[in-house]
Amino acid sequence: MKFRPCIDIHNGKVKQLVGASLRDEGNQAEENFVSQKSAADFAALYKKDGLTGGHIIILNSTDSDYYAASKKQALEALNVYRNGIQIGGGIHDKNAKEYIEAGATHVIVTSFVFRDGKVNYANLDSLVKAVGKEHIVLDLSCRKKEGKYYIVTDRWQKFTQETVDLNLLEKLSAYCDEFLIHGVDVEGKSGGMEEELVILLSQWKKNPITYAGGIASIEQIKRFETISGGRLDFTIGSALDLFGGNLKYDVIKSFAVFQSGKN
Repeated sequence: MKFRPCIDIHNGKVKQLVGASLRDEGNQAEENFVSQKSAADFAALYKKDGLTGGHIIILNSTDSDYYAASKKQALEALNVYRNGIQIGGGIHDKNAKEYIEAGATHVIVTSFVFRDGKVNYANLDSLVKAVGKEHIVLDLSCRKKEGKYYIVTDRWQKFTQETVDLNLLEKLSAYCDEFLIHGVDVEGKSGGMEEELVILLSQWKKNPITYAGGIASIEQIKRFETISGGRLDFTIGSALDLFGGNLKYDVIKSFAVFQSGKN
Protein backbone atom coordinates (compact mmCIF):
# COMPACT_ATOMS: atom_id res chain seq x y z
CA MET A 1 0.00 0.00 0.00
CA LYS A 2 1.30 3.44 -0.87
CA PHE A 3 0.08 6.99 -1.29
CA ARG A 4 -0.19 8.19 -4.89
CA PRO A 5 -0.40 11.96 -5.39
CA CYS A 6 -2.71 13.70 -7.86
CA ILE A 7 -2.97 16.84 -9.97
CA ASP A 8 -6.46 17.60 -11.29
CA ILE A 9 -6.66 20.34 -13.92
CA HIS A 10 -9.92 22.11 -14.85
CA ASN A 11 -10.34 25.29 -16.89
CA GLY A 12 -6.56 25.72 -16.98
CA LYS A 13 -6.09 25.61 -13.20
CA VAL A 14 -5.23 23.00 -10.60
CA LYS A 15 -8.43 22.28 -8.69
CA GLN A 16 -10.22 19.82 -6.48
CA LEU A 17 -13.84 19.25 -7.46
CA VAL A 18 -16.83 17.37 -6.13
CA GLY A 19 -16.58 14.49 -8.57
CA ALA A 20 -20.21 13.96 -9.48
CA SER A 21 -20.75 17.70 -10.07
CA LEU A 22 -18.60 17.96 -13.21
CA ARG A 23 -20.48 19.06 -16.34
CA ASP A 24 -19.18 19.63 -19.86
CA GLU A 25 -21.89 22.17 -20.57
CA GLY A 26 -20.54 25.54 -19.52
CA ASN A 27 -17.39 23.85 -18.10
CA GLN A 28 -19.13 23.82 -14.74
CA ALA A 29 -18.30 22.00 -11.51
CA GLU A 30 -18.64 22.42 -7.77
CA GLU A 31 -15.19 23.50 -6.61
CA ASN A 32 -13.61 22.50 -3.32
CA PHE A 33 -10.34 24.29 -4.02
CA VAL A 34 -8.63 26.33 -6.73
CA SER A 35 -4.83 26.56 -6.44
CA GLN A 36 -2.71 29.58 -7.24
CA LYS A 37 0.12 27.18 -8.03
CA SER A 38 0.63 25.54 -11.40
CA ALA A 39 0.52 21.86 -12.21
CA ALA A 40 4.29 22.04 -12.72
CA ASP A 41 4.70 23.30 -9.14
CA PHE A 42 2.92 20.24 -7.79
CA ALA A 43 4.88 17.94 -10.10
CA ALA A 44 8.12 19.43 -8.81
CA LEU A 45 7.02 18.80 -5.21
CA TYR A 46 6.14 15.17 -5.90
CA LYS A 47 9.45 14.68 -7.71
CA LYS A 48 11.40 16.20 -4.82
CA ASP A 49 9.67 13.89 -2.38
CA GLY A 50 10.16 10.81 -4.56
CA LEU A 51 6.46 10.03 -4.88
CA THR A 52 5.86 7.82 -7.90
CA GLY A 53 2.76 6.47 -9.61
CA GLY A 54 0.65 9.57 -9.15
CA HIS A 55 -1.59 10.99 -11.83
CA ILE A 56 -2.51 14.14 -13.71
CA ILE A 57 -6.12 14.34 -14.91
CA ILE A 58 -7.31 16.88 -17.49
CA LEU A 59 -10.95 17.36 -16.51
CA ASN A 60 -12.09 19.43 -19.48
CA SER A 61 -13.47 17.68 -22.55
CA THR A 62 -11.39 17.97 -25.71
CA ASP A 63 -13.94 20.33 -27.31
CA SER A 64 -13.93 22.70 -24.33
CA ASP A 65 -12.67 26.26 -24.80
CA TYR A 66 -10.41 25.59 -21.80
CA TYR A 67 -8.95 22.30 -23.03
CA ALA A 68 -5.84 23.86 -24.59
CA ALA A 69 -5.01 25.72 -21.36
CA SER A 70 -5.53 22.59 -19.27
CA LYS A 71 -3.43 20.47 -21.62
CA LYS A 72 -0.64 23.08 -21.53
CA GLN A 73 -0.55 22.83 -17.74
CA ALA A 74 -0.43 19.05 -17.96
CA LEU A 75 2.43 18.97 -20.46
CA GLU A 76 4.45 21.40 -18.36
CA ALA A 77 3.98 19.14 -15.33
CA LEU A 78 5.06 16.08 -17.31
CA ASN A 79 8.17 17.90 -18.44
CA VAL A 80 9.08 18.73 -14.83
CA TYR A 81 8.60 15.15 -13.61
CA ARG A 82 9.50 13.00 -16.58
CA ASN A 83 8.90 9.26 -16.11
CA GLY A 84 7.38 9.83 -12.68
CA ILE A 85 3.68 10.45 -13.21
CA GLN A 86 0.68 9.25 -15.24
CA ILE A 87 -1.83 11.29 -17.25
CA GLY A 88 -5.49 10.96 -18.18
CA GLY A 89 -8.22 13.00 -19.83
CA GLY A 90 -9.20 12.77 -23.49
CA ILE A 91 -6.70 10.00 -24.19
CA HIS A 92 -7.15 7.74 -27.23
CA ASP A 93 -5.07 5.67 -29.62
CA LYS A 94 -4.09 8.65 -31.77
CA ASN A 95 -2.70 10.90 -29.01
CA ALA A 96 -1.52 8.41 -26.36
CA LYS A 97 2.01 8.22 -27.73
CA GLU A 98 2.32 12.02 -27.56
CA TYR A 99 1.90 11.92 -23.79
CA ILE A 100 4.32 9.03 -23.30
CA GLU A 101 6.92 10.89 -25.35
CA ALA A 102 6.19 14.00 -23.26
CA GLY A 103 7.26 12.12 -20.13
CA ALA A 104 4.22 10.24 -18.79
CA THR A 105 4.86 6.74 -17.49
CA HIS A 106 1.29 5.71 -18.38
CA VAL A 107 -1.81 7.05 -20.08
CA ILE A 108 -5.09 6.70 -18.17
CA VAL A 109 -8.06 5.86 -20.36
CA THR A 110 -11.81 5.56 -19.82
CA SER A 111 -14.22 6.92 -22.43
CA PHE A 112 -12.23 5.70 -25.45
CA VAL A 113 -12.48 2.14 -24.13
CA PHE A 114 -16.16 2.21 -23.21
CA ARG A 115 -18.39 2.87 -26.21
CA ASP A 116 -22.15 2.44 -26.40
CA GLY A 117 -22.11 1.30 -22.79
CA LYS A 118 -19.74 -1.62 -23.27
CA VAL A 119 -16.04 -2.40 -23.49
CA ASN A 120 -14.79 -1.73 -27.01
CA TYR A 121 -12.07 -4.32 -27.43
CA ALA A 122 -11.12 -3.02 -30.88
CA ASN A 123 -10.27 0.33 -29.30
CA LEU A 124 -8.34 -1.45 -26.57
CA ASP A 125 -6.33 -3.32 -29.20
CA SER A 126 -5.57 -0.05 -30.98
CA LEU A 127 -4.43 1.54 -27.74
CA VAL A 128 -2.12 -1.36 -26.91
CA LYS A 129 -0.61 -1.18 -30.40
CA ALA A 130 -0.04 2.55 -29.96
CA VAL A 131 1.86 2.51 -26.65
CA GLY A 132 1.99 -1.06 -25.29
CA LYS A 133 -0.01 -2.42 -22.32
CA GLU A 134 2.89 -1.53 -19.99
CA HIS A 135 1.99 2.15 -20.50
CA ILE A 136 -1.78 1.83 -20.01
CA VAL A 137 -3.90 2.44 -16.91
CA LEU A 138 -7.61 1.71 -17.28
CA ASP A 139 -9.84 4.03 -15.29
CA LEU A 140 -12.80 2.02 -14.01
CA SER A 141 -14.27 4.78 -11.86
CA CYS A 142 -17.77 3.81 -10.85
CA ARG A 143 -21.05 4.76 -9.22
CA LYS A 144 -23.40 2.49 -7.32
CA LYS A 145 -26.77 1.66 -8.83
CA GLU A 146 -29.14 -1.11 -7.84
CA GLY A 147 -26.54 -2.64 -5.56
CA LYS A 148 -23.75 -2.80 -8.14
CA TYR A 149 -20.85 -0.54 -9.11
CA TYR A 150 -21.26 0.56 -12.72
CA ILE A 151 -18.37 2.11 -14.62
CA VAL A 152 -19.11 5.71 -15.60
CA THR A 153 -17.61 7.77 -18.43
CA ASP A 154 -17.71 11.30 -19.84
CA ARG A 155 -16.62 13.17 -16.72
CA TRP A 156 -18.40 10.46 -14.65
CA GLN A 157 -21.85 11.44 -15.92
CA LYS A 158 -22.70 8.53 -18.21
CA PHE A 159 -23.39 5.05 -16.84
CA THR A 160 -22.10 2.12 -18.88
CA GLN A 161 -23.53 -1.39 -18.77
CA GLU A 162 -20.28 -2.71 -17.30
CA THR A 163 -19.99 -3.47 -13.60
CA VAL A 164 -16.76 -3.61 -11.64
CA ASP A 165 -16.16 -7.21 -10.64
CA LEU A 166 -13.34 -9.74 -10.67
CA ASN A 167 -14.45 -11.17 -14.01
CA LEU A 168 -14.15 -7.78 -15.74
CA LEU A 169 -10.80 -7.08 -14.08
CA GLU A 170 -9.54 -10.40 -15.40
CA LYS A 171 -10.61 -9.60 -18.95
CA LEU A 172 -9.18 -6.09 -18.93
CA SER A 173 -5.91 -7.02 -17.24
CA ALA A 174 -4.66 -8.36 -20.57
CA TYR A 175 -4.72 -4.80 -21.93
CA CYS A 176 -3.24 -2.72 -19.13
CA ASP A 177 -0.59 -2.39 -16.47
CA GLU A 178 -2.74 -0.88 -13.71
CA PHE A 179 -6.25 0.18 -12.75
CA LEU A 180 -7.39 3.52 -11.31
CA ILE A 181 -10.80 3.43 -9.64
CA HIS A 182 -12.63 6.39 -8.12
CA GLY A 183 -15.63 5.85 -5.91
CA VAL A 184 -17.37 8.71 -7.70
CA ASP A 185 -20.27 9.21 -5.29
CA VAL A 186 -17.87 9.99 -2.43
CA GLU A 187 -15.15 11.68 -4.51
CA GLY A 188 -14.33 15.18 -3.29
CA LYS A 189 -16.62 14.98 -0.26
CA SER A 190 -14.08 13.86 2.39
CA GLY A 191 -16.85 11.85 4.05
CA GLY A 192 -15.26 8.41 4.06
CA MET A 193 -14.45 5.78 1.47
CA GLU A 194 -16.74 3.38 -0.40
CA GLU A 195 -15.90 0.47 1.90
CA GLU A 196 -17.87 -2.09 -0.08
CA LEU A 197 -15.96 -1.12 -3.21
CA VAL A 198 -12.60 -1.24 -1.41
CA ILE A 199 -13.33 -4.74 -0.10
CA LEU A 200 -14.32 -5.87 -3.60
CA LEU A 201 -11.17 -4.47 -5.18
CA SER A 202 -8.92 -5.94 -2.51
CA GLN A 203 -9.81 -9.43 -3.76
CA TRP A 204 -7.85 -8.70 -6.95
CA LYS A 205 -4.24 -9.87 -6.70
CA LYS A 206 -2.74 -9.14 -10.13
CA ASN A 207 -2.40 -5.63 -11.59
CA PRO A 208 -1.93 -2.78 -9.10
CA ILE A 209 -5.10 -0.82 -8.25
CA THR A 210 -5.22 2.75 -6.99
CA TYR A 211 -8.41 3.66 -5.13
CA ALA A 212 -9.64 7.26 -4.84
CA GLY A 213 -12.60 8.75 -3.05
CA GLY A 214 -13.53 9.99 0.40
CA ILE A 215 -10.41 9.24 2.47
CA ALA A 216 -10.00 12.21 4.80
CA SER A 217 -8.17 11.18 8.00
CA ILE A 218 -5.33 9.07 9.36
CA GLU A 219 -7.95 6.83 10.95
CA GLN A 220 -9.56 6.26 7.56
CA ILE A 221 -6.18 5.42 6.00
CA LYS A 222 -5.64 2.82 8.72
CA ARG A 223 -9.16 1.52 8.10
CA PHE A 224 -8.38 1.41 4.38
CA GLU A 225 -5.27 -0.66 5.04
CA THR A 226 -7.21 -3.04 7.27
CA ILE A 227 -10.12 -3.72 4.93
CA SER A 228 -7.94 -3.84 1.81
CA GLY A 229 -5.29 -6.05 3.38
CA GLY A 230 -2.74 -3.47 2.24
CA ARG A 231 -3.19 -4.66 -1.35
CA LEU A 232 -4.49 -1.37 -2.78
CA ASP A 233 -2.78 1.98 -3.23
CA PHE A 234 -4.69 5.18 -2.48
CA THR A 235 -4.84 8.80 -3.47
CA ILE A 236 -6.17 11.80 -1.54
CA GLY A 237 -7.18 15.12 -3.03
CA SER A 238 -9.53 17.58 -1.33
CA ALA A 239 -8.68 16.42 2.19
CA LEU A 240 -4.98 17.33 1.82
CA ASP A 241 -3.70 20.69 3.06
CA LEU A 242 -2.14 21.14 -0.40
CA PHE A 243 -5.69 21.52 -1.66
CA GLY A 244 -7.28 23.34 1.26
CA GLY A 245 -8.00 20.32 3.47
CA ASN A 246 -6.94 19.39 6.99
CA LEU A 247 -4.67 16.41 6.33
CA LYS A 248 -1.00 17.38 6.39
CA TYR A 249 0.73 16.36 3.18
CA ASP A 250 4.03 15.75 4.97
CA VAL A 251 2.33 13.42 7.44
CA ILE A 252 0.46 11.48 4.75
CA LYS A 253 3.61 11.22 2.65
CA SER A 254 5.62 9.84 5.56
CA PHE A 255 2.81 7.59 6.74
CA ALA A 256 2.38 6.14 3.27
CA VAL A 257 6.08 5.48 2.83
CA PHE A 258 6.24 3.78 6.21
CA GLN A 259 3.17 1.66 5.54
CA SER A 260 4.15 0.66 2.02
CA GLY A 261 7.55 -0.40 3.35
CA LYS A 262 5.84 -2.56 5.93
CA ASN A 263 3.74 -4.46 3.43
